[in-house]
Amino acid sequence: MAEIIQRDGTWAFDGETVRITPGLHRSVPLFRQTYGEIAVPLEAVSSVALEPERRRGRLRLRLREGADPLLQATGGRLPEVADPYRLTVDADRTGVAEYVAEEIRRALLLDRIPKAPVKAYLLPGPPVPVSVRSSDGTVSFDGSRVRIDWADTSERVKRATGPRIITLGELVRVEWLPNSGHEDGLLRFVTRETVVSKLPPEKDPYALDLWGSPRRDLLTALVATAVTARLPHPSTEAAHDMSAHCPPASEHHDEHHDKHHDVLLRRLRELGRLHRDGVLTDEEFSRTKAVVLRGF
Repeated sequence: MAEIIQRDGTWAFDGETVRITPGLHRSVPLFRQTYGEIAVPLEAVSSVALEPERRRGRLRLRLREGADPLLQATGGRLPEVADPYRLTVDADRTGVAEYVAEEIRRALLLDRIPKAPVKAYLLPGPPVPVSVRSSDGTVSFDGSRVRIDWADTSERVKRATGPRIITLGELVRVEWLPNSGHEDGLLRFVTRETVVSKLPPEKDPYALDLWGSPRRDLLTALVATAVTARLPHPSTEAAHDMSAHCPPASEHHDEHHDKHHDVLLRRLRELGRLHRDGVLTDEEFSRTKAVVLRGF
């Protein structure tokens, strides 16, 4: 067993699994503490390195492409300090850190673990059910359905539609961007109906606009990851796209145009109903309608 224990967390390697446990110190980000312990199978590891920093070091584990739904969902956009695959190492413990890294490297070599992308997730992602309260509302996922309950501060057009429920069968993908504190983030659930929609997140009833506490909004990545882990693996989608029959260009254009038009009509009908019911004022209706038309 190769192990290093730091205030930032603990890494333990038993020859088959790198077990990463976040530290409990207040300096450890809320996201890492909430995500909890991660068991990384050796076959998911691409490389490991001890990177020198001023007065200390940093262990960094790199995973094979497609192995982890967390990395897939966040697209490398997690803030550096929230990355669970890095460990800050005190200067007097860099020798131990190098030993742990060397043990992992040796195992990768002996087991002949390839660096190539994988065709299935090797890590499970966070357990369900999972629920997170963000600046725009509360989003929860039970393993088969996503539910969004809007906050009082959400845009009126969102609150007027009521809670949004989306099944896994409807979903195409999840889009996530962090709230940096300087720029808003988003958590968008792209469905077969909304795949061509370009509504801004503050108006999109399938998206949470993340504009409040960056620390709290970052937790929405838990839901993004849990959903991503249960959607088809990216390699499956790529293979399907390559093997699928490609219709003539004119036929493809017609199909795309028809879907485009149907979604646009549904959006406009929904806005018209909200306007007639008095939920949207004339000004709100005109402004939102213009946004929808620009998006299409």
